[in-house]
Amino acid sequence: MTSAIGTSVFDSLRLDAVTDQEALRQIYPLPGEAAVRKQMTELTEQTRQLIACSSLVLIASFDAAGNCDVSPRGGPVGFVSVLDSRTVAIPDATGNKRLDTLQNVIATGRAGLLFIIPGRTTTLRINGRACVSTRPDLLSQLTAVGKPPASALVVGIDEVYPHCPKSLLRGNVWKPEEWLAADAQPTSAEVTLAQLRMPDLTIADIEQTEADALKYRYE
Repeated sequence: MTSAIGTSVFDSLRLDAVTDQEALRQIYPLPGEAAVRKQMTELTEQTRQLIACSSLVLIASFDAAGNCDVSPRGGPVGFVSVLDSRTVAIPDATGNKRLDTLQNVIATGRAGLLFIIPGRTTTLRINGRACVSTRPDLLSQLTAVGKPPASALVVGIDEVYPHCPKSLLRGNVWKPEEWLAADAQPTSAEVTLAQLRMPDLTIADIEQTEADALKYRYE
């Protein structure tokens, strides 16, 4: 499939895309009762335990213009704190300082979370209101990396939903024997070099920067 100069394949496909929910529902059967009932507005003891076992959470956000972003956050197991049955707090860690997620949350007051547990196939989705907090009494509790963070993303739960394991099973996520060889993909430094488009920059320069960032990641 090709596209004209100045356009993308998307521009072509959107012309006859599904545009309303009724048309979409004609393609799919209604969800089963269990798929509807297991959506809740607060955490159970079991979903609290899932959060306590997670070392990786993906955060979805959007800005005032509707531009979307999904960013990963990682830390020691249980680095996300459950403040009560309808509130969780994610300590912010040193990153690229773009602050995409935090700025989006300040603009819209919303965020979506997807908790992942290495080696396990159940994921947990949380959607809700969100804010960025710098309250010292909160930050002093969020010391998973050894010191209080500069800020925390606090999410007030509107929806909590445990996903079935199908997607991770289909993707063979936790099956090393199914993984691609390390040299089947470009390295992080190679990807960055292509993105930066800076002729004087070398792979070695980027590899050193990445190594330093990992070495001093908690500073």
